[in-house]
This record gives sequence, C-alpha cells and structure tokens, in this order.
Amino acid sequence: MIRIGTVNIDTSHAPSFAEIFLQGNDARYTAVYNDAFRTDAEVEAFINKFGLEKRYYDLSEMAKNVDLVFIQGCNWDRHLELAKAFVEAGVPVFVDKPLAGNLKDLRAFERLAAQGKKIIGTSAMRYTYEHDSFFAVPEEQRGDIVHISVMVGVDEFNYAIHAVESVMGFLGDVKPVSTRYIGTGNVGNTECDSYYVRFENGVTAAYHIGKKGWQPSTALVMTEKTSFAYKIDSSKVYEAMLKHVVAYMRGEPNRIATVPQMTDSVKIMLAGIKSRANGGEEALIDGLKETDPSFDGAAFEEFYAAQQRK
Repeated sequence: MIRIGTVNIDTSHAPSFAEIFLQGNDARYTAVYNDAFRTDAEVEAFINKFGLEKRYYDLSEMAKNVDLVFIQGCNWDRHLELAKAFVEAGVPVFVDKPLAGNLKDLRAFERLAAQGKKIIGTSAMRYTYEHDSFFAVPEEQRGDIVHISVMVGVDEFNYAIHAVESVMGFLGDVKPVSTRYIGTGNVGNTECDSYYVRFENGVTAAYHIGKKGWQPSTALVMTEKTSFAYKIDSSKVYEAMLKHVVAYMRGEPNRIATVPQMTDSVKIMLAGIKSRANGGEEALIDGLKETDPSFDGAAFEEFYAAQQRK
C-alpha cells in the first residue's frame, strides 16, 4: 500500500484522488498538511471522510511518514517551496498542475531533476485513456503526427494548461521551438484565445482557450495517414492518470512525464503570453527570459479562494 501525503487541499483534486484510491488497494491518502485558505474545519472533514491518519504541521516530519506526496495548492508559485522538504528526504513528489508559472521556478525544477530527484506530475490530460487508445493503434497504421489541435475552457493558465499538456501527452519527448499568439475571437460574451506552436521535428499544434466557463477538452490529431478526434471523458481522467502514478511507484511500465517534458508545457504558454504582449510576434522557447511575462500564482489563489467562499 502506497502511503500518500497531500499538501494544501485547495482544489477538487485532493478529494477526487482520495476517492479513487479508496476504490482499490493500491494507495491511500494518509497524511495532510495545510497552510493555505482551507479552514481547519475543512481539513478535519477531509481527514474524517477519507480516513487519513494525521494532520502534520511540519513538512519535514510529514516526509518521514509517507511514500509519495502530492503538492496540490492552487498557488503554483509555492509549489517549489512546498516540495523542498520531500525532495531533500528522497520522497517522490507529484506536483499538481500547473507545475509552476515562471521560468525561474521551471529552471529550478529542471536542476532538481538533473540531480536525480523524483518529481512527477502534472495534468491528468496528459495521461488519458484517449491517449492510450491513440498509442494502442500500431504505428504503421496510425502514422507520424503532423498537427494537433486542442480546445479547453475556463481561464488562460490554471485550466488551460490542460490543453497544452494534452498536446505533449501525444508528442512525448519532442521539443517545442516557438509559440505565436494568433488572436482572440469574440462571440457574444465569450472570448477565445488561439495560439500556434512549432516543434523541432516539424509538427505543429494549435491550442484554443474559451475564457467563459468550462468546455469539454477535445483533441484532433492529424497524422500522415489519417486523423483521430477525441472528446476526453472527464469522468475518467483522474483514474487513468493515477494508474500511471501507481505503476511509476511500483517500477512498472508507465507514461509518467519527465520534468523537462512538464516544463516544456509551461514554456509553451509563457512564450504564448510573451507573443501576445508583443502583438503576435513569434516567441522562441530558447529565447525566454526570467523577466518575460509570467503567470501570477498568488493572484490566482486569491481569486480562486474568493470563488470558493461564494
């Protein structure tokens, strides 16, 4: 049984993951640490509902008593800080999406990975059953990918990262070269931002973000031989991902992303907002600087917490 700790139960992910683990015998949430906006009453309710053993107030102490930790706070600017005690203790760390929102933190995660630290994550849209079904088609039948178009809703980063992670779930180790902001469409009160991505092997991708409410995550994968259309079954995405997490912990075959693969997803989006700020000029991934526009995790946490209190 894999003993899992969770750090900051801000979003629906922690209870959703805990519920899935209760349906099997592979893993359990056993510990929680919380210093974000959830109240003591909410933390106690979480402990009681899912049968956790203990609430910890010290991350280093918690690291001694878990096999794996999920960093699940919605302020992505704290993910690196909150992962530190577990990384130092040699405990594998799953960082929930988004991994980080700025280039400085991405580079720090990359350095940790280069040192052999065990960091995994991040969006369930990278590990879906729909992705599995694509790879289940023999390569000689499906052909090489030429272009991927994906759509998602809600906001420009916290949820939209799902779209880019979905692209990267199909492409794996292929490195992105650049992102270009295409433009924004407006119909009624609904905006849709569109971005175009180039990859080093000639593949292209487009991601489209509907910025008014939830949209089903969809993907169209064009290959040199045919096309595959997917509407991701959102009721099964966590289950699909957690199977890969368990396989990773057991040393079994899995599709868990490397840290560079995860950071590439965020870099694509950082290049996108840089391109948008520059009037749609193509922004090179290798040309990103720490002073370029980034995504503000603290501001998002404040917004998200206010929404939860309504």
